[in-house]
Amino acid sequence: MSVRLADVIEVLEEAYPPGLAQSWDSVGLVCGDPDDALDSVTVAVDATPAVVDEVPDGGLLLAHHPLLLRGVDTVAASTPKGALVHRLIRTGRSLFTAHTNADSAAPGVSDALAGVLGLTVEGALEPASAPADFDKWVIYVPRENSEAVQAAVFEAGAGNIGDYSHCSWTVSGTGQFLPHEGAAPAIGSVGTVERVAEDRFEVIAPARARAAVLAAMRAAHPYEEPAFDILELVPPPSGAGLGRVGTLTKPEPLRAFVSRVHAALPPTSWGVRASGDPDMPVTRVAVCGGAGDSLLAAVARAGVQAYVTADLRHHPADEHRRASPVALIDVAHWASEFPWCAQAADLLRSRFGASLPVRVCDVRTDPWNMSDRGGDAGRDES
Repeated sequence: MSVRLADVIEVLEEAYPPGLAQSWDSVGLVCGDPDDALDSVTVAVDATPAVVDEVPDGGLLLAHHPLLLRGVDTVAASTPKGALVHRLIRTGRSLFTAHTNADSAAPGVSDALAGVLGLTVEGALEPASAPADFDKWVIYVPRENSEAVQAAVFEAGAGNIGDYSHCSWTVSGTGQFLPHEGAAPAIGSVGTVERVAEDRFEVIAPARARAAVLAAMRAAHPYEEPAFDILELVPPPSGAGLGRVGTLTKPEPLRAFVSRVHAALPPTSWGVRASGDPDMPVTRVAVCGGAGDSLLAAVARAGVQAYVTADLRHHPADEHRRASPVALIDVAHWASEFPWCAQAADLLRSRFGASLPVRVCDVRTDPWNMSDRGGDAGRDES
């Protein structure tokens, strides 16, 4: 049975819904034709030249970290990332990214980390906010009337997100319409195609405010027949969110748990470092694959004894330890996310079986490759 790239994308987007990605992120298909037959899948944390070398021609590289993210305006072959894209395309290889959507998915990156540490997951450390019973409004309005229409829908209950109000997103374009007999156009005339500089703006609003927002929009809008869409927002999957909280089968001293972390993750020059009482019993643990110091406040409230994550900075860690008894265990970013590769590979194997070879790339893409502790063991790109 031939497996198309589109078939694999469908499975990946079901497991790691794109809607869970952070607004700044870039996830999904980077290069490749969804209609092409796929020969293999290689899973890695990063798309680097050494990793691409491991991907057979005609294969897919499923990467966790985006190759193209902030400020990308060229993929010229004379640039490092552009050269990689050209290599992929020339050999019929594809690239797909599952990043912060895989971080928040259940199971996702932090579930994989918890699993290799022997933790039984209870739930998300910071659950995804559920936009249940909310609508997204998309409204088209002449540019000169955009501010007034937005003010009207804000007054009717739209545009509130958490502790913020008057939230919207706007892009400009050109609207077109042809008024027929019986119309009373505010702009243009019957029988003539009219083109108008318009804004398209988006806001969210509680579903219960739908009638009020509609009435306010119509009252403030200059058009006889405003153009707008109302989209019901779907709540995130159950259990989705950043980080995980889990439990050990029995308590163990912090020093033993740190050794457990060291043994469970691939070796890096960064190693494993910790802050806390070495003799403190550890039963309940929070984890977050990747950089996790943004979740320190949630960790302090989670009723855990230790927190495993990566990229902990000096000042946030110091402030946390002054205010909280929760021990901190800091590992290399790449090592904390590498267990996800096996999770993603198992997902694809379970769906496609022998019809699609799937492997985890063991190239270490951690950028740090030396230390004075001899922690440079493992296969890497040096």
